[in-house]
Amino acid sequence: MKDIHSEQKTYKFGMVIDLDKCTGCGACMVACMAENNVSFRADETDKLRSITWMRVYKMTNGLPFPDTEVCYIPRPCMHCEGSGHHRPAPCIAVCPATATDRDHETGIVSQIYTRCFGCRYCMAACPYHARYFNWWDPKWPKGMEKYLNPDVSPRMRGVVEKCSFCYHRFQRAKNKAYAEGRREIREDEYQTACAQACPAGAITFGDLNNPQHAVYKLKNSPNAFRILEKLGTNPKVYYLSTKEWVRRGVDHYLEEEAQD
Repeated sequence: MKDIHSEQKTYKFGMVIDLDKCTGCGACMVACMAENNVSFRADETDKLRSITWMRVYKMTNGLPFPDTEVCYIPRPCMHCEGSGHHRPAPCIAVCPATATDRDHETGIVSQIYTRCFGCRYCMAACPYHARYFNWWDPKWPKGMEKYLNPDVSPRMRGVVEKCSFCYHRFQRAKNKAYAEGRREIREDEYQTACAQACPAGAITFGDLNNPQHAVYKLKNSPNAFRILEKLGTNPKVYYLSTKEWVRRGVDHYLEEEAQD
């Protein structure tokens, strides 16, 4: 039987985030919300119910002043590959509605809102807490609806949403390449909103399988690591840091610490 995916160009889009460059400014969070029509509540004091596809966490080395060091950790969806066909990403494995799946062309883990019925199994299965549930219908202040991105559909109450690596931008770049008679898209034609907005240049996005892309070279750095890599989720978001306490703290080397 002929593979329907064998004739099309396949990518493996991912990120490399340099934690030594990140200043924790939150520009990536704001850009993500604006680009993807992420709604917000009138009262945002209950952060357990806030929706932020990109979230920045703060971590310290635990030492008192003047030896205190701070690290900020941007966390989008990891778009996990899993460990093969029989062990897909945790969210894909548990979804009874097939509302989430891995796109064979891009490697991006999708979320189909019209299929989701809000069981939230995917939220429980995700070890990175990268999925959010819509408790209310989206609302925007009067006039703000004019600034919504027409390429992204707002989500209704009762469904789960998450980072999509700005997949609509890939579709736009793909259409442009097709109109120009090209099969491949250039690295600069498809970039996520967070990567473009980062003033420190800490976020790099591209095709992890393409040696010409910056992410391919960065992910092979000796300072590169992935969060909770021991779980076998095979995330497509890599991190960089020259500091050992950051690498150990973010990756949770609990087994090694127990042996020590």
